[in-house]
Amino acid sequence: MRILLVEDDALLGDGIRAGLELATYAVDWVRSGEQALLALAGHSYDACILDLGLPGKDGLAVLKEARRGGDRTPVLVLTARDTPEDKIGGLDAGADDYLGKPFDLGELQARIRALVRRASGLARPVLEHRGVTLDPATKRVSCEEREVLLSAREYAVLYDLLSHPNHIRSRSQLEESLYPWGDERGSNTVEVYIHHLRKKLGADFIRTVRGFGYQLGGGE
Repeated sequence: MRILLVEDDALLGDGIRAGLELATYAVDWVRSGEQALLALAGHSYDACILDLGLPGKDGLAVLKEARRGGDRTPVLVLTARDTPEDKIGGLDAGADDYLGKPFDLGELQARIRALVRRASGLARPVLEHRGVTLDPATKRVSCEEREVLLSAREYAVLYDLLSHPNHIRSRSQLEESLYPWGDERGSNTVEVYIHHLRKKLGADFIRTVRGFGYQLGGGE
């Protein structure tokens, strides 16, 4: 899962990024409204964490401009402006959720999971397909009720595929969910993680759609 973090406070931003990366998220961190709009225009994100008190173009202006431009990225507003009027203004401008500062990192992660789940049209918090279950809250994966141990990036690839059960996911889309800016990408890393997942979950659990990418294997 790839997250855009828009926060100008260096200490807070570094703490949020570290916590999210520990929870297997790929995080791109920017510190101004202008950078946020450029990032949203150039990349696809599962969710955006947006501070309102930004230098230059503030978060509310960023949100309004992004929505006017058709951007549908789920947005969690994270700010010290937590009066009812502030919340109403943020939600009416296009925010999907609102969390005041100070906050608990666990709650922030839970709200992100809920945002992404709703945006994907997934009603249940646990993802399931052909006997494989993935619980985003605990990061636990099981196959036929047997726990399966995955690396962080194997988990990220599986999460992406399970979140789009009826879609073919291209190699570049899977890479977007794996790597934030600045991380080195090997030429065949996605293929390596797909290979490892097939060994652990079954050779036919993920199928290759030649020329397009990867998709979950057929239902039971």
